[in-house]
Amino acid sequence: MPRIVLVDDDRSHMMSLSMMLEAEGFEVECHSDGLAAWESLSKSLPDILVLDVKLPGLDGMDVVQRLRHVSNIPVMFCTTKEDEIDEVLGLRMGADDYVKKPSSPRLLLERIRALLRRWDVLGGDQALEADETTIMVRGPLSMDPMRHGVTWRGMAVALTVTEFALLKTLAVRPGFVKSRDQLMDVAYDDQVYVDDRTIDSHIKRLRKKMRRVDGDFDAIETLYGIGYRYNEA
Repeated sequence: MPRIVLVDDDRSHMMSLSMMLEAEGFEVECHSDGLAAWESLSKSLPDILVLDVKLPGLDGMDVVQRLRHVSNIPVMFCTTKEDEIDEVLGLRMGADDYVKKPSSPRLLLERIRALLRRWDVLGGDQALEADETTIMVRGPLSMDPMRHGVTWRGMAVALTVTEFALLKTLAVRPGFVKSRDQLMDVAYDDQVYVDDRTIDSHIKRLRKKMRRVDGDFDAIETLYGIGYRYNEA
């Protein structure tokens, strides 16, 4: 039974979502305060975290920033903050998805399930050469799907589940171009709609993380108007 933590100061919204998730077989833990949620997360991690941005006690962005120091579990923001800059900032802070309220409960459920599927398969490119038990090595890049581990030139890089999925999909076939639509299918499943700016934000954050261990990292190439390509060093 997947365990999910919901954090929202809108108790009505949180309770209706909680009841739907419980009816779908989830174990649900609810918090209306960011600080209380962080204290709970510090003791026991769920399978997925869904939270608002504006929270009393501790802002949602701060909760995710703290979480990313200790875990890469899937994270989804569900919030009334509609500006594009808020969505970009949320993804840069380490969220895997960003949903704007009000949202269809059924759509929200499918997006949660899609994130959990990505976590379960650790971003495997289902039909390609590297299976989910084999360590994939591409030049200085090493990816271990079983441990959700990534190293670049021997140095560990902590990635979210979505970042891992995107990197593995690109790296499994060096030199081959992946369109944004193909990357969206890998990251979010074909039952969930996101626009291509979301993929661009994930790639930007992925590059930033790789450049923390290697300032010259340039293995992910942008082909403007087409997509992205991994070039093996």
